[in-house]
Amino acid sequence: TGLILEIFGLRARTKEGRLQVELARLLYERSRLVRTWTHLERQRGGGGFLSGPGESQLEADRRMLDDKILRLRRDLDDVKRTRAVQRAGRKRSGKPVIALVGYTNAGKSTLFNALTTGGVYAADQLFATLDPTLRQLELPAGEPAVLADTVGFIRDLPHELVAAFRATLEETVEADLILHVIDASDPERGARMRDVETVLKEIGADGRPMLEVYNKVDVSDQFGVGVICGADGAPTRVHVSALKQTGLDQLLEAVALRLRPDMARMTVRIPANAGRLRSRLFATGAVHRETSLDSGEQELELAIPHAQFDRICRQEGLDPDRLQS
Repeated sequence: TGLILEIFGLRARTKEGRLQVELARLLYERSRLVRTWTHLERQRGGGGFLSGPGESQLEADRRMLDDKILRLRRDLDDVKRTRAVQRAGRKRSGKPVIALVGYTNAGKSTLFNALTTGGVYAADQLFATLDPTLRQLELPAGEPAVLADTVGFIRDLPHELVAAFRATLEETVEADLILHVIDASDPERGARMRDVETVLKEIGADGRPMLEVYNKVDVSDQFGVGVICGADGAPTRVHVSALKQTGLDQLLEAVALRLRPDMARMTVRIPANAGRLRSRLFATGAVHRETSLDSGEQELELAIPHAQFDRICRQEGLDPDRLQS
């Protein structure tokens, strides 16, 4: 735990990150005071006009630590409230949130940078990411989403760290989809996956929808780029190389399918006198591309649930089947 805290202290770059590391360090020190510093139980004499035994050194140290812990928790509560407001804003906008999780050094930040213009620090080292970063992500049909990069997990993650980073990990708990990034070249990937699942269960995120992403297939002789689907046809695993940027289009397609299983991609022709229908389709954010035809019609490439498209067309007095080309 002490070594992990040392590494965390070196990696923290933002004020929030430093607050979390400091809280984890103080929680760790307080537990060590009880277990190993019993020789400090000796009391000092009372001072001034007071008589009787004074405060022991251990009690004084514990009191100072408790005061610092309380101040840090108040500061992190402010961070938590700010994040809650931001999450509420994202929910109102309708943008789904996708959280990257995984064992430390699985390549989450490299994948994050490959999918977005994130520019987050990525390196071949433990806990390269401490500070959560959120960036907008565009799905294949042009739908906007939010991608969150999170701190890497590790086996037997100390409870002090889980408690200190709970404000950060709430991005995972509230995510619409979790991408579990796995190092495909790691011979112990099975054990690593179980470790991540244990932490997800501890923070209450084990019930969230999840898609496994096997990364680093470029240095693995067992996996190639591709998508694996379950019995219902929904994608459950995608093989990619974030470093070589291969398989990313397939990953985005899989993410879109998992977020909106009823989403359909279609091309429709809107008559020249159906401008109201065209406006309503644009208002839903479903239009990916528009082309004006010589006939006066508008050809639209859409990504929209079938049921929603049918409902809008019928409300405008048009047959949805006749519009599709």
